[in-house]
Amino acid sequence: MKIGVISDTHDYLDPRILELFKGVDHIIHAGDVGMQIIIFELEQIAPTTAVLGNTDMGNPLKLTETVTLGDLKFLVQHIVNPHALEEKLQLRLARTRPDVVVFGHTHKAFNEVINGVRFFNPGYAGKPNHATARSVAILHCEGKEIRTEMVPLES
Repeated sequence: MKIGVISDTHDYLDPRILELFKGVDHIIHAGDVGMQIIIFELEQIAPTTAVLGNTDMGNPLKLTETVTLGDLKFLVQHIVNPHALEEKLQLRLARTRPDVVVFGHTHKAFNEVINGVRFFNPGYAGKPNHATARSVAILHCEGKEIRTEMVPLES
């Protein structure tokens, strides 16, 4: 199973995303989507799970989503500090027992297993600027095994 992972589009869907995510089985958007049309466009590629980011006021998304894809359970939330989890999130992790926590917000890619849970941030996919490297990711999943592929979005 291939899962496309994107975050922080901020009203801009790079046209290359459509080609990069071609053939994925599911897409996860970790928040700061911007216009709802972005989710619509992603859904033309594959079923999409998306969450509310801190700039998505008025967007009809939830703050946190849990989705099972293949043999893996994913918890998706925009703002997560993997090394200092908020109590509310700690309780949710204990209750839902995800294999992977997908997040965004920092605009920096992150991929680390902490206490048996993979914390994954695909980086920033919004409009090109000189200060921020842009990227998305594809997760190649076989059973419980995950191979991560970071895909830079060169401007």
